[in-house]
Parts: sequence; structure tokens; C-alpha cells
Amino acid sequence: MRRTTTLRTELSALLLLGAWATASALPASAADTPARSTEAPASSALLSAMQRDLGLTRDEAEARLAAEKTARAVERKARDAAGSAYGGSWYDAGSGRLTVAVTRAAHADAVRATGASVRLVRYSARQLDSVKKSIDALSPPAGAGSWHVDPKSNKVVVNVVSAHRDDNDVRAFLTRARQAGPVTVRQTPAAPRTFAAGTVGGDPYFTGNVRCSIGFSVHGGFVTAGHCGSPSAAVYGWDRSYVGTFQGSSFPGNDYAWVNVGSGWWTVPVVLGWGTVSDQLVRGSTEAPVGASVCRSGSTTHWHCGTVLAKNETVNYSQGAVHQMTKTSVCAEPGDSGGSFISGDQAQGVTSGGWGNCGSGGETWHQPVNEILNRYGLRLHTA
Repeated sequence: MRRTTTLRTELSALLLLGAWATASALPASAADTPARSTEAPASSALLSAMQRDLGLTRDEAEARLAAEKTARAVERKARDAAGSAYGGSWYDAGSGRLTVAVTRAAHADAVRATGASVRLVRYSARQLDSVKKSIDALSPPAGAGSWHVDPKSNKVVVNVVSAHRDDNDVRAFLTRARQAGPVTVRQTPAAPRTFAAGTVGGDPYFTGNVRCSIGFSVHGGFVTAGHCGSPSAAVYGWDRSYVGTFQGSSFPGNDYAWVNVGSGWWTVPVVLGWGTVSDQLVRGSTEAPVGASVCRSGSTTHWHCGTVLAKNETVNYSQGAVHQMTKTSVCAEPGDSGGSFISGDQAQGVTSGGWGNCGSGGETWHQPVNEILNRYGLRLHTA
């Protein structure tokens, strides 16, 4: 938006840019941006969206956000207490508590002292990560949708597209995957795909003939999905005015990028609510645990919520595999790529791809925002 536009247009554009630019990163260090305490992290509209998408009452939505905020803090302490015995963790919405897997009973009391529940398991997170790394080194067929470490089952889960489960190349891939260590196979109804879209007039972020969504504001620009544009590609806003260029982009392998902002545009620590919910302030980037609620903002389907299903999942797109992704039950559609994933007031990541749609449902992956911030040395713009 240019400074010569009307005040109303300027405010609209500011909110658009800020909302899409909200969920980004940390300083170049590996630590999370500290969460700032706030008495009211969720607006009534956000609570309404959680009621709609998660089937909760208003009181249940408020209680869940409070419990998840506690779980995020407990997870850090519990991981430290478990040390090398750490086997992963997940949030249980029914009990409102975080469960931490440990491989040695001697560490259980120290983990319980942090406020977490404890489950004894055979394999540590480090061992399971090693198994997944071995699978990452294989050449996956199209029928292998994705794979991730699942702390609940204490195995690596390989998701196979149902229509291809009996293909010879899929069977061969699974045989080699099982040779790496503890593996379980699950079926998924469709293959993952990215959510970029052809140009549609009136939407805010364009590069070439592709429309995507802004993720989160960082100081100097915003972060988004890597498959939306390559380095030096020009970016134009919702009003077709020039915004900046892709300063860095990686896809496949990763799916992240960042764009510098200038020419009368600026950044704000906001995720756009699209009138479905109030625009959401971003106060940090503490990662939500598996099982926690998460919401997404994008330029096609606007605002939708769901839960975190898995972390560090490798997704096998037709363009190539992308690593270290977070899987969610949130729906998305073409044009939502790059948009914001946020849990409470904490930035989580930028929309990459998935399967399904917001009519029939589906699953969507995001690239964690802290990884993007650390990769490019960016600092998340927070309220």
C-alpha cells in the first residue's frame, strides 16, 4: 500500500500484511522467542472459531487455551529433566495435561515434578529420529505420502496413500523402511500437494502467476512458503503495488522463504482474522505440543482451526520431499500457501501443503517458524 492511499485503505493493507506476516520467527539464535504473558490471549471471535472447528463450548475453548499455555511451559522443563531418556511428548485435550515419554524409570519422578504425566517407552526420541533419518535417505515412491516420529506409539509412522498401498514400489519402500527400526504403517486418503494457486484478482500477494499468503512479520519483511517464489522474484501486494523481492527461498528439502518489505509497505505483529475472528496479535513463537489446538489464516479459505497431529514429518510432494514439517488437522486450499499458523498468541509456522479441502476436510502441514528465523537470521515482529 502506498502512502498516497486513503487512511481506510492504508489500515486495511497494514492489517493484511501484518496478519499474513505474523507468525514468523526468533532471533538468529536457536531458542524460542519468549512468550509474553497476557490476560486475554484470545478474542471472543477466536474462541468462536475454536468452537466451530473443534466442537467445543466457549468455556471449553477458554480452558483449553489456558491448559495449552501451561503445557508449552512444562514441555521445556520436562525435556531438560528427562535428558537422554526423553522419548517425546504430547498434549492430551481430555486431561488437559502434557505427557512425556521416558526410556528410564529413574527419570520419571524428575519429569513428574515439572507437572507432566509420564509414560515409560522402549525407544528414545534420539533413537527414533535416527530411524526417520534413515528413511529420509531412501528414494520414496509417489504412494508414500509422509513419515514422522510418533511419540505415542514410540515408532516411526509411515503414511501410505490408500490407492497405492499394494503398489510394488510402495511395498519395497516399506520393506526398506522397516529395516531401519520400529515402523508402523497407516493409510491416508490422498497424496500431499502444495497450496499455491493461479492469479486471482483482488488477493494480496502475487509473484509471477502465483498467488500465496503472507506468513508472519519479521523486522524488515515477512516469511512465507518457499514454493511460492525463488530468490530475487518480485512480490506484489493485494493492490498490485510493488512490495519487495524474495531474499531467500528453499524448496523442496525445505519449504520456507522470506521477502523484504519497502516501497511504502510496513510490517505489524498481527495475523488477519478476515472478519471471522478479530485480528490476532503475535507475542512470541513458543512451539505448541502435539495435541494442542492451532489455527491458520490464509487468503483463500481465511481462518480455520484444528490440532497438531505430528512433528518433524517428512512430506513427499511430487516436486520432492520436504523435511521437519508439522502436520495438523486444519484444512486449506490453493492460495493459502505461506499463510500463518498460530496457537493462542504464539506463531507456529507457515502453510506448506496438504490434502483435502475446507468443504470435506483434510490435513495440512506447516514449516515451523523458528526454523525459518534461525536459517535467515530474522527476528519475529511481536506485540
